[in-house]
Amino acid sequence: MRRSVKRIITAVVLLAVLGGTAAWYLQRGNGQAVSYRTAKVARGDLLVSIGATGTVEPEEVIDVGAQVAGQIVSFGKDAAGNTVDYGSPVEAGTVLARIDDSLYAAQAAEAAAQVQQAKAAVQVAQANLKQMQAKLYSAQRDWERAQKLGPSEALAQSAYDTYRSTYEVAQANVAVAEADILQAQAALVQAQAAQQRAQRNLDYCTIRSPVKGVIIDRRVNAGQTVVASLNAPSLFLLAKDLTHMRVWVAVNEADIGKIHPGQPVSFTVDAFPGENFKGEVANIRLNASMTQNVVTYTVEILTDNSSGRLLPYLTANVQFELNRLSNVLMVPNAALRWTPSVDQVAPAYRDTRASPPAGSKGPGADAQSPTGNPQAMGPQAKSPTGSNTGRGTIWALDGKFVRPIFVRTGPSDNLNAQIEGDGVVEGLEIVTGVQTRAAAQAADTTNPFAPKFPRRPQGGAGGPPGGPPPR
Repeated sequence: MRRSVKRIITAVVLLAVLGGTAAWYLQRGNGQAVSYRTAKVARGDLLVSIGATGTVEPEEVIDVGAQVAGQIVSFGKDAAGNTVDYGSPVEAGTVLARIDDSLYAAQAAEAAAQVQQAKAAVQVAQANLKQMQAKLYSAQRDWERAQKLGPSEALAQSAYDTYRSTYEVAQANVAVAEADILQAQAALVQAQAAQQRAQRNLDYCTIRSPVKGVIIDRRVNAGQTVVASLNAPSLFLLAKDLTHMRVWVAVNEADIGKIHPGQPVSFTVDAFPGENFKGEVANIRLNASMTQNVVTYTVEILTDNSSGRLLPYLTANVQFELNRLSNVLMVPNAALRWTPSVDQVAPAYRDTRASPPAGSKGPGADAQSPTGNPQAMGPQAKSPTGSNTGRGTIWALDGKFVRPIFVRTGPSDNLNAQIEGDGVVEGLEIVTGVQTRAAAQAADTTNPFAPKFPRRPQGGAGGPPGGPPPR
């Protein structure tokens, strides 16, 4: 009886051990079943640039305001005879709007009447002067005769004194008449100035275009009352020349040192997807702005708009060109960031520990992959940016394993990087990342109508193949 119980227990233990072993092998096999994501070494042009966002602005904008208060009674006509409105082309001197001028016309008429009155006062003063001069002449002749006779029996002393005082009074009256003329002339100048002011206010009731251009914005309607106080109310916004535009770009302080006047620039706008526009840096403004502790500088880019396709205030996605390479070999940056584990490397390269070029670690070195695997192999190659050069490793397929190819890295556009090295040829298939077969099968059986989210690949790829490096 005891022997049979022992046999049963032994059989159960053996079955449990065999089942566990089989499950472990199955689980291990599923875990190690991976598929590689690959890309090919391509040959082409590489543009190293700095990206930023800006706004398309007219080269010169003029704000047309009103210098008098009143009600807008009508708008002017453009060259085609249409009422001026948004987008209307206008010439210098074109009437844009008219303000009710009845009050200002009355003031101008009153000022004109005051000028005429002042002119009449000048004439009266001049006539009075002539009269005083005639009286002075008569008094002077009487005084001269009185002096010849002197106080005597022929001329009494009182008469002598009267002639003298009459002469002196006549002299004073002439001086007063001359002063009256000066006063009347000053009053005339004052009246003329008031007339000019009243006429100018009357002229201000007609709003005219100061330059040739295009109306970007009309900010008033007919019947609206404008009030001019300390600041002139804005009625129209004119762009002087839309054949040349400027793009105002906010550039981070970390990149501003790479920007200089005359630097070529390319940009796109959402209104015309897929179309590239060209320009060059015209000016770097020194008045930096700070937003949430981020310092940016405004860079002005000059671009030609002879076609008229660029509209004011479009958002521009700008690329400042730092370096342009033609006909070079390129790989996605993800290929330089990815590092395999030991069991993914071909056995021949595990044992020989192939030596990389001077200055970089070999696949047998004590390097740790971005995934934290202490058995990861290969150098820690960061994604090259700008015009930096360095050394890195890409991994080519070798059956179901991968083998290292040591390369020299060049500039990168944050998507692809230039590489050079022995064994690197156009069309070479290289690994950019891995994913488990189970995950791949699950992705294949996923509901096609369900939204798909990006997955972080295994093996330290750090991002989708060919995508920008993680920040």
